[in-house]
Amino acid sequence: MTEASQPKPCLGAIDDASRPRRALPSGTWDTHFHVFGPLDRFPYAANRKYTPPPAPFEAYVALAERLGISRGVCVHPNVHGDDNAVTLDALQRSNGRLLGIIKASRQLSLAQLREMDAAGVRGVRFAFNPQHGGELDGELLDRFAAWAEELRWCIDFHMAPEDLEALVPRLSKLTVPVVIDHVARIDPAHGLEQRPFRVLLDLVLHDHVYVKLSGADRITRSGPPYTDVVPFARALIAAAPTRVLWGSDWPHSGYFDSSRMPRDVALADLVFHFAPGEADRIRLLVDNPRALFERR
Repeated sequence: MTEASQPKPCLGAIDDASRPRRALPSGTWDTHFHVFGPLDRFPYAANRKYTPPPAPFEAYVALAERLGISRGVCVHPNVHGDDNAVTLDALQRSNGRLLGIIKASRQLSLAQLREMDAAGVRGVRFAFNPQHGGELDGELLDRFAAWAEELRWCIDFHMAPEDLEALVPRLSKLTVPVVIDHVARIDPAHGLEQRPFRVLLDLVLHDHVYVKLSGADRITRSGPPYTDVVPFARALIAAAPTRVLWGSDWPHSGYFDSSRMPRDVALADLVFHFAPGEADRIRLLVDNPRALFERR
């Protein structure tokens, strides 16, 4: 790789000592965060789109303690490519506190997935939004869907909003839980009646489809405190109160402008606007992720 083609460095998460204005419910889950590095053990993929600073396991544990997060789901990051080792290492070091979602690849076998399942993996991710490039590999999805049924895993999707409608026939027929990242990255500026959001609302009526109320900082047009995202979160909670999830999306990779980098405490505080009612809030943060990711 030439110097000119080196991936551009992006910013790291804001590290401060602030705490949420109100305590999150006891037993809160963070269902979407990543761990990067340490790079001497877990190097980044050569074909990554950008280069974030390391965000090690210890830094996430400190954040979780500060925000009042009890359990977490570590989602394998694209910057580490097809090598899921960094995520598996985080699960191993968490002593059961964390579960994981790996990245799908053609190199993985069912035998390897069974080993990962024993280590705490509970799902597989297909990320094909424009920022990461590529398209959904339908053949690979079919393979992992069959394996996920045996393993009782979910399948996690990160896509552009305009890609959702074409996928509805496929997603609605899957027999395993489907999880849609970051409110399907809809654009709040287009309003609640926009076609991609109406498609998402219809999709979550299927009892195996979940959506993460995460990434408000990524989809907002108004910026913090992200009030333009609130109506969409509330509509999803009303449509599928038992199938909404929350995630911090720490360490917020892919930002190059410090004015857009969110404060994690602000994202935690936003939960109380998404779900002002205590019952909805406990479902969002505690009951729903526990039902989806914990083994009975």
